[in-house]
Amino acid sequence: MNENTIKGNWEQVKGNVQKQWGELTNDEIDQIEGNRKVLAGKIQEKYGRTQEAAEREIDDFERTY
Repeated sequence: MNENTIKGNWEQVKGNVQKQWGELTNDEIDQIEGNRKVLAGKIQEKYGRTQEAAEREIDDFERTY
């Protein structure tokens, strides 16, 4: 799943994002709008991950969904 796929399917994907990263609020998920960089930034902010770790988590998430 690439960024264009995420953006195009954001309404379907965001429920799974909420399950994966439960500390993200609904408002934050709405702000992400399928943007991988914004999602990585939110993961870094909420979970204290490095950029590389956040990117790996998103890669794993993409492979799963």
